[in-house]
Amino acid sequence: VQLQASGGGLVQAGGSLRLSCVASGGTFSSYIMGWFRQAPGKEREPVATISWSGDNTFVSPSVRDRFTVSGDNAQNTVYLQMNSLKPEDTAVYYCAAFRGVVGPGAELDSWGRGTQVTVSS
Repeated sequence: VQLQASGGGLVQAGGSLRLSCVASGGTFSSYIMGWFRQAPGKEREPVATISWSGDNTFVSPSVRDRFTVSGDNAQNTVYLQMNSLKPEDTAVYYCAAFRGVVGPGAELDSWGRGTQVTVSS
């Protein structure tokens, strides 16, 4: 499966961004879709996952009160709505396909080129 993320950018603290990810070239129902992020010098951090049906979602507790994951099957697209952004949210955000079950233990299968999110203070 090929994944193309977009929507990153520079935003002031407190602002919002919506990331989009278009999937192609695979049997999408076999995957859980989602996002992870990686800041310079830090470990990869899972952010959110969603079942392809959209009826089961997981968002990391660290961002759960500010981020929402959703999907549009007809458009093969997954979204990450990020509100009340903080400087510590600055990272490269990657759209990814996972195996297993929705949640922090989903197994990373593949991912696309990331999109940079920079939050200024």
